[in-house]
Amino acid sequence: MKKKYEYLDNINFPSDLKKIPEAKLQKVADELREEMIDAVSVTGGHLGASLGVVELTIAIHYIFNTPNDKLIWDVGHQCYPHKILTGRKDKIRTLRQGKGLSGFTKRKESEYDPFGAAHSSTSISSGLGIAEANKLSNKLDNVIAVIGDGAISAGMAYEAMNNAGASKTKMIVILNDNDMSISRPVGAMGTYLAKIFSGKIYFSLRETIKLITSAFSKRFSAKAGKAEDLLRSAVTGGTLFSSLGFYYIGPIDGHDLNSLLPILKNAKDSKHNGPILIHIKTKKGKGYSFAEKAKDNYHGVSKFNIKTGEQAKSQSKVPSYTKVFANTLVQHAKKDSKIIAITAAMPDGTGLDIFRKEFPDRTFDVGIAEQHAVTFAAGLATENFKPYAAIYSTFLQRAYDQVVHDVAIQSLPVRFAIDRAGLVGADGPTHAGSFDITYLSTLPNFVIMAASDEAELVRMINTSTEINDRPSAFRYPRGTGLGSVLPTINEKIEIGKSRIIKEGNKLAILNFGARLNETLKAAENLKKKGVNITVVDARFAKPLDENLIWQLATTHEAIVTIEEGSIGGFGSHVVNFLTKKGLMDSNLKFRSMILPDVFIDQDTPENMYKIANLDANSIEEKVLDVLNSNIVLQKQK
Repeated sequence: MKKKYEYLDNINFPSDLKKIPEAKLQKVADELREEMIDAVSVTGGHLGASLGVVELTIAIHYIFNTPNDKLIWDVGHQCYPHKILTGRKDKIRTLRQGKGLSGFTKRKESEYDPFGAAHSSTSISSGLGIAEANKLSNKLDNVIAVIGDGAISAGMAYEAMNNAGASKTKMIVILNDNDMSISRPVGAMGTYLAKIFSGKIYFSLRETIKLITSAFSKRFSAKAGKAEDLLRSAVTGGTLFSSLGFYYIGPIDGHDLNSLLPILKNAKDSKHNGPILIHIKTKKGKGYSFAEKAKDNYHGVSKFNIKTGEQAKSQSKVPSYTKVFANTLVQHAKKDSKIIAITAAMPDGTGLDIFRKEFPDRTFDVGIAEQHAVTFAAGLATENFKPYAAIYSTFLQRAYDQVVHDVAIQSLPVRFAIDRAGLVGADGPTHAGSFDITYLSTLPNFVIMAASDEAELVRMINTSTEINDRPSAFRYPRGTGLGSVLPTINEKIEIGKSRIIKEGNKLAILNFGARLNETLKAAENLKKKGVNITVVDARFAKPLDENLIWQLATTHEAIVTIEEGSIGGFGSHVVNFLTKKGLMDSNLKFRSMILPDVFIDQDTPENMYKIANLDANSIEEKVLDVLNSNIVLQKQK
C-alpha cells in the first residue's frame, strides 16, 4: 500500500516545491528520504549517494528556476531525489527496470536532465559548455554542476576547472564532499579536503553563517568589505580552487537548509563574472542508520528489508567471475613477486580488495583516473614487473589513447583484466561492455582473449602471466559463473588456439566469449530437429586460430560467429581472414552475430540478450536461416 505524505504527495515538479514555506522544507526532506528508501528497497540501486543529497536537491530546486537553470549531476548516482521532484515520482519504483526509469540522468527522460551522465567527472566540462552557450545566446540562465569529492579528483575535472577559471564565465560548481565515492577517495585531493574540515571555520559555521552570506553578497559590490577579506583569509582551504580562478565559499553543512538556501540564493543573484565553487559537507547514507553504518554507505544495493537493512542475496553458491579473477591472481602473486594489481577507484567492484588484503604493497588504487592507471601500468612494465590493470570495459574506453600510445606501440606487457564485458543489466547502456573487442583487436601487438566460463577465465589468467613480450587482455562478464570445476593455476592455453566443443557438419559456430552456453543450448535444440552443427570456443580474437578457421571453411557449408560486442570485433577479423584467403569466393556462407547498432536500455541481462538476438532461440533461428531449412522454429513463449 502506497504511503501518504503531508507535503510530498502534492509535489510533482519544482514549481510545487516552491509553494512550501521555507520552515517546512526539512519536513519535505524527511518525507523525500522516506519515499526514496521505500522505493529503492523494492528496486535496488544507488541509495547511499542519493540519501546524502536530499537537502541539497531540495535547496537547488527551491532557489533556482529549473529546468531553465540547468542542473547537472556528476555520475548520477545521487539523482533519485532529483527524479522524484521533477515529474517522475510515480515511476520511481521502476528504477533500473526494463522500460522504467534509468538509474542515471538521461536527456530523453526529462527536460530536467540537461546532460546524461553515468561516468565520473564530466559535470564541470559539460556545465561550462552550457554556460558558454548561454553567454553566446545572451541568456541569463544559471548553470549548476554538482560534483563529488571522488569525482573532482579525476584529471578531467581539473582540466575543466582550469578552463572554467580562465573563461570568466559564470557557472556554479557545488563540491559535495562526503568522504566516500564508491570506495574511499585516494590521493592528494582527499587529504586536502580533510585538512579543510579540520579547520575552525567548519566547526564554527553556525556562528559565522551571517558573515558568510553577507560577505558573499558584498564580494560582488563595487568594493568588497572587510568581512569578505576576513572570510577568504580564514578559509585557507579554498586556496587551490581560488588559484584555479574560482570564487570559493565553504565548507558548509550540506544538511542544514538554513545554511544552504541563503548561500545558493546569493550565488544565483550574484553578478560575478566567473565560476563559483560552493563546498558542502554531507554524509552518504544520511537518515538511514543501516546505510550510515555500512562500509560503503549502501552505495549500490540489491532489494532490501527496510526494518533490518538486510539485502537480498544471491542463492547461487557459484562464485562470481570477479572473485574467480581475484582469487586466481592472488595464487599467482604468492609465487611471483613481480605481479602488481591496479584499479581506478574500483577495488571492490574488480575484486582487488581481495588481492589488497594479501598484498597491500602491491595493490595500487589510483583513483578515478583510468588514463593514469594505464600509463602507470606501462611504466611498471618497463621495469619488468607484471602489472594487471583491472578495469571495467566501459571505463577502459576512457583510456584508449594511453592503451594505444603508451602500451601497444611500445609492445609493453600490461595485462588488462576487463570486467563487466557484454551487457550488464540494470546499469544500462552506459555501463555495458560493448566495444572493447573492437577497440582492442584493431591494435597491433595485442593478445585478446574472452572467457566462455569461469574455468576458461582461470586458464586465461594463467596464460597471461607468461605473455612477457606484448600486451594482453582477457574479458569476462558480470555475475556468477556456470559452476565449472576450476583448473589449477598451472593449466594454460596455447596462444591463438581454439577448442572444438561439439563436432557436426554443414555449419560451424565460432563463439567468442560467454555466449557459449547459449550456443550449446541452441545446438541441442537443433540436434532434435536433425541439424548437427560444429561448435567452437574461439578463445582468441587475436591472434586468430587461422588453421582451424581454414579447416572449418573448407569442410562446412557455412560459418557463424557469435560475440558480445559491436561490429568490427571478432567476426570482422574472421571474415577479413576468409576474404584474404579467397575462401569467401567459394560457396561458403558467413554470418556474424553481434550486438545490434543501438544502445540497449536497462533490463535484466537475459532480456537484454533477447533484445540483442544473442540468446539460444536467436542462435537457433540464425542457423536455420543460413541453412535455408524448411524446419519451422517454434519460439518459446
